[in-house]
Amino acid sequence: MARTAIVTGGTRGIGAAISIALKTAGYKVAANYAGNDEAAAKFREENGIAVYKWSVADYDACAAGIAKVEAELGPVDILVNNAGITRDSMFHKMTREQWDEVINTNLHGVFNMTHPLWSGMRDRKFGRVITISSINGQKGQAGQVNYSASKAGDIGFTKALAQEGARAGITVNVICPGYIATDMVMAVPEKMREAIVAQIPAGRLGTPEEIARCVLFLASDDAGFITGSTITANGGQYFC
Repeated sequence: MARTAIVTGGTRGIGAAISIALKTAGYKVAANYAGNDEAAAKFREENGIAVYKWSVADYDACAAGIAKVEAELGPVDILVNNAGITRDSMFHKMTREQWDEVINTNLHGVFNMTHPLWSGMRDRKFGRVITISSINGQKGQAGQVNYSASKAGDIGFTKALAQEGARAGITVNVICPGYIATDMVMAVPEKMREAIVAQIPAGRLGTPEEIARCVLFLASDDAGFITGSTITANGGQYFC
């Protein structure tokens, strides 16, 4: 019987590539999204993947959304915490709202999604929790103190929770992408993109599909002995 996966932020960018890859591999997939109804509807129509709307920053909304997914698709064995936002600003100009919005989505959202699913995974003696962090959670980035802090927190969350889940057959891992050719990155002026690529030894941006393939492996039975790991996918730009 096909396992069920939830991908947060699963209708656009890296999340969309992950949702499609999981469906292609035979999983039942629920793609969560927070706000863009038009993009979500288009994604559902083009890919035949069920979409569900809620904010990962809201614990109660996550619990209700998960309950709906499980009623319609079955128990969730695979969670991909991909949803994330940026509210960039140099620290001396950063507002409390910019800090709170990023932490609530990127860090609290990982707890809000994982916590309601944890007991079921423990009971079934199987689970895969895969969180998408960032190169900037590893090395930091000026103008992204809030984002870097949230993504570094995701790494710490993973290392600690992996130790709790191991004996229950649950693996918990994190992927740290470098600069990926998503709509957001491609919207950056060409000269700025060229400056970014110049810092990447591979000489190019990554693709969403390359991150999706990392997720596919970590979600598989073949990755059952890999937990608490950080997969660095950045073309050689940074080594941790």
